[in-house]
This record gives sequence, structure tokens and C-alpha cells, in this order.
Amino acid sequence: MSSIKFFSGENVPLEMHKVRMVQKIHLLPIEKRMQCMSEAGYNTFLLKNLDIFLDMLTDSGTNAMSENQYAAMLQADDSYAGSETFYRLERVLQDIFGMKHFLPAHQGRACEHIIAQILVQDKSIALMNYHFTTTKAHISRMGGIIEEIIIDEAYKIQSTNPFKGNMDIDKLQKAIKQHGKDKISMVRIEAGTNLIGGQPVSMANLREVSKICRSEGIKLIYDASLLTDNLYFHKIRENEYKNKDLKEITREIGSLTDLIYFSARKLGAARGGGILTSDGDMFGKMRELVPLFEGFLTYGGMSVREMEAMAIGLQESLDMDVISQTPIFVEALCNDLTAKGIPVVSPPGGLGCHLDAKAFCSHVPQTEYPAGALAAAVFIAGGIRGMERGTISEQRNEDGTEHYADMELLRLAFPKRVFTLSQVKYIADRLSWLYANRNLIGGLEFVEEPKVLRFFFGRLQPKGDWPQKLAAQFRKDFGESL
Repeated sequence: MSSIKFFSGENVPLEMHKVRMVQKIHLLPIEKRMQCMSEAGYNTFLLKNLDIFLDMLTDSGTNAMSENQYAAMLQADDSYAGSETFYRLERVLQDIFGMKHFLPAHQGRACEHIIAQILVQDKSIALMNYHFTTTKAHISRMGGIIEEIIIDEAYKIQSTNPFKGNMDIDKLQKAIKQHGKDKISMVRIEAGTNLIGGQPVSMANLREVSKICRSEGIKLIYDASLLTDNLYFHKIRENEYKNKDLKEITREIGSLTDLIYFSARKLGAARGGGILTSDGDMFGKMRELVPLFEGFLTYGGMSVREMEAMAIGLQESLDMDVISQTPIFVEALCNDLTAKGIPVVSPPGGLGCHLDAKAFCSHVPQTEYPAGALAAAVFIAGGIRGMERGTISEQRNEDGTEHYADMELLRLAFPKRVFTLSQVKYIADRLSWLYANRNLIGGLEFVEEPKVLRFFFGRLQPKGDWPQKLAAQFRKDFGESL
């Protein structure tokens, strides 16, 4: 189900669910929001949930579960080894992807840890459409090198290309020829490239990549964490798949890849993760690491109740009424902002709405982290928590110099089935006010900078008193105070 046309002629995203349980949220006055942002070191990850009005930091572990998921949690088998819960989940995954072996892990980055331990060697090359922060950290930790070979269109903020996450086939062939297949640890495709706006990958592209990998004997790894959005785009944007059943599509993905891994905090709307493969040799090597790092083979560090919820959530991910909800709301917000002249990544992808911080804050140099500054400003202006997806999300080069991101984005993630249309309109309104007053936003600088994954818990401070000036203008326009 996509947006529905009203009698007025307006296309409106339609919630294909009803709300039966609610959680109270609070919109703090701007003075308090200022204080919270300062105490959090201008890092939205360090904000406390009770201080946030609309939490758009991530869709990881924040998705609303269905009534059937909650009901399934009551039948969980709590056995340490041989739990029937595990076998129920395994059967669901085997049915969806057609792969033989399943290894559980407590979340997606745990899967990446195990995969990197087995496949990555010192100075080996991992080719991918685009990196993700934790993927890069695990590969780098093992001495591996990441080479991104995404299509050039991916780097264009404004585009009409429906599959900006596609891998460039010419670049792939040249990289294999340049490095030699024995030097390449893996080819990795992320469905719904997170750091460039949740942009999807086409099945046609996956088939081409798979053909090359199999002819060269290179392992093809598929990150399915954002699969539900990508499935929606297969159906909506890829003519060949408009009338195909979703399970036919997932089975084809399984047949084209050597290994699939996922974070169930995204895929399945539960907490956990897993690795799937039909490669007995890879499975055997990885199986040895699960008890060492995660837990026994039939729970892998997960709660069995979450595993039961995951099994149902995965089955529900094959329902278009379920998987359409995030993309249609992302599209609605992106279209609204575009109509107001606010720069966002286009075409709208999955996961969330991505603001172009370089254009939004064109007066803030990249050395002063415009995406991080915009994230702070959005919270001050509306109590809305987003995630910086720019240079702060990178890590410094080995010589200590800054590694500047290809894009400076502020991601406003849409947890599945969480926000109402009125809340989306509120987001658009506060962003519209902020854009009108964007020249008041200034830069940031680090005061506490971890060496790895600094965006999680690094602390920054504003350059100058721009937050106070922004708050003063807000009080003038809205009259909001303690």
C-alpha cells in the first residue's frame, strides 16, 4: 500500500495499522533543550530519552512490534541448548532465503565481527558498494582495507536514479584485475546504503555482481539489515518485480549470495541478528566463534523471547502493507521539505529523511562538522533527535588528519509504525523555521574524541555562542520559555 489519494487531490501516506498501546512523550521548553544539548556534549547519542520529543536517531531496536510478536514471546523455550525457539526461527529464515545454515548473534555488528574474523586478512581488500561505520571498524581492526565501488550517481544529493546504492560493475571488474582475486577478502553489498541516504540496490545489479563473483571465486556478502525497504523498492521501482511475490524475491537474493547477515533491530523489528549461508566450510569456521563471543549455538547472545518476536517479524516483513510504511512516510516528509526549498537527498530512500547539511549550513565549513551542528540545532529547535551521518561518523586517518566524509547528512530515521502524520507535519514545520534561520547555526569542535567510533560517545562544543542566538530567535518567533 502506498499513499492514498484524497478527494481533495492530495496524496497522503496511510497508516496500515491502528495504535493499541501508547507511550507518553514530552516536549521540553527550549531553555531545557539547550541545557540537555550542552550536557550531552552536542552529541545526540548522549541525550537521555526522557528529554527527547521525537526520537529519529535510528530505527535499530526502536520499531513498534505487532500484537502477534508480543503473543509469540509467551511461547519462548528458555533452554540453554537445543531450544525449540531457535529451531522455529531457523525454519523461518530458511524458508525466506532458501539457505541451509543459520548462526544467531546478538546484533548486526556481532555478525560483522565473526565475518571479519573468518574472511579478512591483513592488507586484504573488501570491495563494497558503500561502507557502514561498524563494518569498516571490524574490517580495519583485522588489518583489512575497504574500497568503495558504488556508482558515481550515489554521490549526487539530487538525482532521479532509483537505485543509487548499485555497485559500479566496471569498477568491480577493474578492482579485481588490479588487486587479483586472491587479495580480495569479500565483495559486500549493503541493501539500502545507510550512509548515503538509505538508497536501494536493484536486483539486476545484484545479479551482475553475483555472476562476476562466482566466475572469480570471490565470496559475495549481503547485508540485509535494511532489506524490508529494499524489497519495497524492488516492487515499486523495478518493473520485473512488480508482480512477484516478496518471498520469490528473497529466495532469489539467497540464491545469488554466499552469505547473508542482518541486524534484527532493523529487519524483523526485534533485538538480535544472524548469519545465513549454504557454504558448509564458512559455516563450520564461523560456528566455532559463536560460543566464544556470543553464546551457545541455539541462542547466540539473544533473549529467546526476542527470537520468537523476530521469527514473527521476519514473516511480517513479507507483507507489503508492513514494509511500505517507512518508505511512504519518508517520501512524504522529503517531498514536503523539497517543496519548501529545504535540501534533502533524492530520490527519497528508505530508513529516513536525509538532510543535506552542506547545503543547509553552507556557511559552516566541513572542518566544523556541519552535519553534527545541524543535528544539535534540530534538537534545540524542536526536541527532535537525529543522527549525524558525515565526518563525525568517520574516523581519522592513520596520520591523525581528518577524513572528510563524501556527504554531510543529518539522518532523521523513521522507526517502523511509530510516528503519526501530525508528528511528521510538526517535523516539517520546525525544519522549515530552522532553514529560514539557518545562518544562526555555527560549527562544532571536539573536546573529547575517542579513536574508534567517535560518533557514539565523543563530546563537542559550539564555536561561539550560536546556540544561544538560535534559542533567542526561537523565543522571539514562538514565545516559548520556561
